[in-house]
Amino acid sequence: MAMLLPSLVIILVLSQLTSSEPIQEKQALLSFISKLPHANRLQWNSNDSACNWVGVKCDSNNSYIYSLRLPGTDLVGQIPPNTLGNLTQLRILSLRSNRLSGQLPTDFSNLKLLRSLFLQNNVFSGEFPTSLVTLTRLTRVDISSNNFTGNIPFLVNNLTNLTGLFLEKNRFSGSLPSIDIPSLRNFNVSYNNLNGSIPKTLQVFPPSSFTGNLNLCGGPLIPCNASFFPSPSPSPSIFPPTTARKRSKRLSKAAIIAIAIGSALILLVLFLCLFFCLKRKRRAPPPKIPKPVPRSVVMEPGTTSSSKDDIGGGVSESERNKLVFLGGGVFSFDLEDLLRASAEVLGKGSVGTSYKAVLEEGTTVVVKRLKDVSVTKKEFEVVMESLGKIKHENVLPLRAFYFSKDEKLLVYDFLNAGSLSALLHGSRGSGRTPLDWDNRMKIAISSARGIAHLHVSGKTVHGNIKSSNVLLRSDLDACVSDYGLNPLFGTSTPPNRVAGYRAPEVVETRKVTYKSDVYSFGVLLLELLTGKAPNQASLGEEGIDLPRWVQSVVREEWTAEVFDVELMRYHNIEEEMVQLLQIAMSCVSTVPDQRPSMQEVVRMIEDLNRSETDDGLRQSSDDPSKGSDGQTPPPEARTPPVARTP
Repeated sequence: MAMLLPSLVIILVLSQLTSSEPIQEKQALLSFISKLPHANRLQWNSNDSACNWVGVKCDSNNSYIYSLRLPGTDLVGQIPPNTLGNLTQLRILSLRSNRLSGQLPTDFSNLKLLRSLFLQNNVFSGEFPTSLVTLTRLTRVDISSNNFTGNIPFLVNNLTNLTGLFLEKNRFSGSLPSIDIPSLRNFNVSYNNLNGSIPKTLQVFPPSSFTGNLNLCGGPLIPCNASFFPSPSPSPSIFPPTTARKRSKRLSKAAIIAIAIGSALILLVLFLCLFFCLKRKRRAPPPKIPKPVPRSVVMEPGTTSSSKDDIGGGVSESERNKLVFLGGGVFSFDLEDLLRASAEVLGKGSVGTSYKAVLEEGTTVVVKRLKDVSVTKKEFEVVMESLGKIKHENVLPLRAFYFSKDEKLLVYDFLNAGSLSALLHGSRGSGRTPLDWDNRMKIAISSARGIAHLHVSGKTVHGNIKSSNVLLRSDLDACVSDYGLNPLFGTSTPPNRVAGYRAPEVVETRKVTYKSDVYSFGVLLLELLTGKAPNQASLGEEGIDLPRWVQSVVREEWTAEVFDVELMRYHNIEEEMVQLLQIAMSCVSTVPDQRPSMQEVVRMIEDLNRSETDDGLRQSSDDPSKGSDGQTPPPEARTPPVARTP
């Protein structure tokens, strides 16, 4: 019996260790959640271990909570004191995309081990939280898109391990302190009320880090000694009126006589020119409408010249001013204005060349000059009318079109953030800002929603899904473009001519379908995950496309080798990356019937965004109501409807 006692004691101790849980921290969380309205999907069970709760992660021994992630869970109100501040072992805290308000509790200063803090997209107010500047282990702080006011304190320099500081879209005022943290890689104070000059220590960051502060100046913005404040009542003359009057009084009589004689001579020359023009017109035979002369224009990207040389080279006089606007919008320009605009080549794609056109009245649009169109004017107009009716925030609207024998032009909005292709595959040098995981997820879900809307509400097959046709707003919300154009080119021209995106059946039949769109979108997801362009050159193996390359790497159990090296710097996202990879691989199945529909793809990504993973309840920065509309796409025939599909 005496021999059994030590063994029993050891067993009891071990069982106590294995069933241990952070009791005090559990009580703090229960107190926190009981005092705040929140989403029903949390459903924390007080009888269960806190380490099993949604959004909560503990260490390997379940002895303390190291991560609390509750984004997008409809938390409302002020954070109660003596709750989260008691999670003294916490490393990661994410409460973003809720409706939390007021100031942060002062007991946040107890979170000495905290490394990452995400409070963006709430309604917090008050001055910069002083409790944060004492948390010297912080590496990433995001309190953007709130209502914080007052000055940004110099004590931010205490956070010597900081790599990212995001303070944009608040109401901070005053001058920027000289923040000199060697490890700081990402910094943003845009869209506040800051003034004065940007300190030299912060001038290494791009203009987008400071834009939206009207009274902020210095590199990389406009120099402080430049006059960039608009005058309330600008004078139409070069000199102020008083100066002009003084100078006119100093004119001598001889100068006045010379001006009068010069003016008379100019009038005489103008009169003679007008006389000879009229005389020549009377003698000329009746005018004939010239035949449009098709011309090919070769311009390098970034060059600028007269748009008459670039856009609408084959437009005849009788066909001018016949730009057809869609969607009932009111626009202040016509075809003449479009042809007078300065034009810059944005890119040459599979269906034509795109130009950025800056009109004289200040509007900037994108004009796509189509090539190889093989349909009649009536058929062209039917397709344009159907595309013009498609309205969705993640679909780039078609504003207008023009049709003549030798020119077919489409007019779209201009998005200044560029394309996903440029963002992913642009320069990867030292000055590059990596595309982080949150933004990649945002682009994935917003572009999926746009394509799903095309399928369900627009009854339109996109037909040309690729990263250069995913355009981005300044907040990196995606808009799909170049959709529904395949019916214009006939069956002789293979759709989606960029290697790597085409579904296997499209290569053979040259007919695009809803399922072939799903395949192309799956390739787009793989491109987001791997950072590789879906062509042979980027994969290092001849004759292999991106889906097959991914399959070969995963088959050898080297899954981590698949993902973009730029994503390796972000922690606790591995599970989400693998789940999104699984969604992508289901989309690129070689058998069309085995691919999900786009509505199912949207739902899967939304579920992933909300699921309990290492990143917790990751909620898209989009409005949660902007999900799939639950409709069923029209039954897919072997060939899509001609008038509404590409």
